[in-house]
Amino acid sequence: MEIISRVSERQTEYIRKQQEAKEAAKAREASSAPDAKKPDQAPQDIPAKPERDEYIPENPQASAGIYYPDLDEDGKQKIHFDNPDENASEEAPKTDAPEKDASGKKTERCSGNTDKVDREIENLKKQQKELEQKIHREKDESKVQELKSKLAQVERELRQKDNDAYRRQHTVFTQL
Repeated sequence: MEIISRVSERQTEYIRKQQEAKEAAKAREASSAPDAKKPDQAPQDIPAKPERDEYIPENPQASAGIYYPDLDEDGKQKIHFDNPDENASEEAPKTDAPEKDASGKKTERCSGNTDKVDREIENLKKQQKELEQKIHREKDESKVQELKSKLAQVERELRQKDNDAYRRQHTVFTQL
């Protein structure tokens, strides 16, 4: 018994129909085409050159403006824009009023002072040195233990206060 697959029958049938259609198209072309070919006609078998993008130069356009980084009065970076359409005569005169930023809020000038925090830290360091010296001089063990506990407390407080986060939190700001 011979096994026949329907898939292979369909595939071969489709291929056979395609080949017959091509042969029929060639036969029609051969019968309708004259024997002598015209020289201005390109052969159909040779593909034409592929089309490519072409550069077309244009007249240069006027600049829309220039953005550039610059430093403001406080030394912070700002982006400035030079608009070529603006005339120098149209610029508004500056006043002593507080400036407004992009969100419309008035900007204020302030200065920060960390002197109080610095004094606290210096005092804690002095206490630490004094306690260390007292521990080295003291001969009574009970007093040495008491001094060591005080020293540990001062070191913990110093560790807590001698950092940038504590300085930022306890900075005193004054408006200029």
